Amino acid sequence: MSDPGNGTKTTYREALREALRQALREDDRVFLMGEDVGRYGGCFGVSLGLLEEFGPERVRDTPLSESAFVGAGIGAALAGMRPIVEIMTVNFSLLALDQILNTAAAMLHMSGGQFSVPLVIRMTTGAGRQLGAQHSHSLEGWYAHIPGIRVLAPATLEDARGMLAPAVADPDPVLIFEHGSLYNASGELHPASAPTGLDVAAVRRGGDDLSVIAYGGSLPKALAAADELAGEGISAEVVDLRTLRPLDDATLSGSVTRTHRAVVVDEGWRTGSLAAEISARLTEQVFYELDAPVERVCSAEVPMPYARRLEEAALPQVGDIVAAAHRVVG
Repeated sequence: MSDPGNGTKTTYREALREALRQALREDDRVFLMGEDVGRYGGCFGVSLGLLEEFGPERVRDTPLSESAFVGAGIGAALAGMRPIVEIMTVNFSLLALDQILNTAAAMLHMSGGQFSVPLVIRMTTGAGRQLGAQHSHSLEGWYAHIPGIRVLAPATLEDARGMLAPAVADPDPVLIFEHGSLYNASGELHPASAPTGLDVAAVRRGGDDLSVIAYGGSLPKALAAADELAGEGISAEVVDLRTLRPLDDATLSGSVTRTHRAVVVDEGWRTGSLAAEISARLTEQVFYELDAPVERVCSAEVPMPYARRLEEAALPQVGDIVAAAHRVVG
């Protein structure tokens, strides 16, 4: 296993682990808690080895009760600590939705600005790994609906490592959604890369004919679609949202102002989706720059199937993005 600090090849999982290690080393108030984060090394192997390095006070295994350990994290944050709470999957976070929505997100407002909740909650999201309907949905758009929290979706090695430090430093609750398909993604991660800004989307590939807007696990598919379109003479700009709340309207509007067409890729369900919000904002802000209606590429509105071919059919795929691009380009 390579060390992300030496600039050699590493993985998304290792980049996340290095970010956790750095946070634990630099601030004694930081601790990690959640199901199986200690002796097992995390349900997806992200915290492997951290218990041996930092001990059970800093890397805490919890009972199987999302409401209880998220609530404990809120209490610790109110008491001056900087907890990082891991929830196994976004589906299970619904058991802690009361804590997140009614307590963590609302505390600063309800206390008249007296009490902030500097809490980080990490969780796995997304499908594509045959884990069935209770482990595979993309519900981050639901959380992006809630005022009082920040919602992050790192899609690259740099963001996987670089988003955690500013999230820990944020005085308000931050939710980080890690797409399960990205954990094994590999590449070069250079030690000189700075912490990631949390307010700006990133243009991952420049283009002139249309903007493909994506995030998280959909970003590699958007880039692959752009490659395919380039072979047909269509130049697609690819925008990585990175932060789902607050959305970076300036980057989105700027991209569409250049290209005059947009395709939004969202692994969530189409109805009431994050893609719908982005489409509405583009219509509100740059309507007269659009040469075609905004296209949305979303998951089928069914519980995520277990069978591999059915799961693939339910998810946005490269071919779906290419077809949407053809429709807007005409």
